[in-house]
Amino acid sequence: MRKIDHLGGITAFVATAQQGSFTAAAEKLGLTKSAVGKSVGRLEERLGLTLFQRSTRRLSLTPDGEQFLTSCQSAIEILEQAEAELTSHICQPSGRLRVDLPAAFGRQRILPILLAITRRYPDLALTVTFSERFVDLIEEGIDLVIRIGELADSSGLVARRLTTQKLVICASPDYLLSHGEPVNPEEIGQHQCVVGFRRNQPISWLLKEHEGHISRFTPPPTHELGDGDAMLAVTLAGGGLSQLPLWLVSKYLESGELREVLSGHSGGEMPISALWPKSRQLLPKIRYVVDSLVKAADDGLLD
Repeated sequence: MRKIDHLGGITAFVATAQQGSFTAAAEKLGLTKSAVGKSVGRLEERLGLTLFQRSTRRLSLTPDGEQFLTSCQSAIEILEQAEAELTSHICQPSGRLRVDLPAAFGRQRILPILLAITRRYPDLALTVTFSERFVDLIEEGIDLVIRIGELADSSGLVARRLTTQKLVICASPDYLLSHGEPVNPEEIGQHQCVVGFRRNQPISWLLKEHEGHISRFTPPPTHELGDGDAMLAVTLAGGGLSQLPLWLVSKYLESGELREVLSGHSGGEMPISALWPKSRQLLPKIRYVVDSLVKAADDGLLD
């Protein structure tokens, strides 16, 4: 009798349910669309149930499929926990680590640390993506994310604060020569502003008031950009005022390519945190990388 890969069918089913299509599931699993579809079909045949309602326009779970998905996800979490406990004694990180990083900070501060770890431990392989959006770590199969800002919802996750990001308002000397320098926040509205852009809306600035209270201010967004490196490039090119992290602009302030303005209102800070699923907190590869990032933060390498 031909051996049927039951676990493979369950993996294909869960990936299809999470991704919403056989095509997307195949891409995630590194298989062909046909292989994923056949694997799910064999699973349905073995169970004697229809798990997906198929049509030419969409693929949706049947009530049986929804119930089975919940059970499968619970089982997968148990297996991951068992793997974590079994490998917790291993000192050296190995396997594939899937990490999602904020674009500019991730490239400039986190990625060099990750590459140094892989040089020391060649059995550790990286899959690194860059985004500023909220990601579902369990659903998207990500082991670790680094995020800047307050954490809105971290249920089901372990969060470790690494450091804080200090913010300054700055502009190029050429821009200030042409447009003047604001002396109070009320004058920002008279200037061009280079503003971050996330979730289809501009990011507000953090301004320190005279009594030390931090308030949020939404400047008029002349230029909206969803990437810190792009914001820096536009600001250096004379695009306007911008509030940027000190780690990104410090060398340009020192060289004179940028000038800080409204220094009395600087002082806004944003936390930088590492997050990973609770079910994977014992995996050596995650623990080692987080410990390395904490040490780097303590040594000032993330500032």
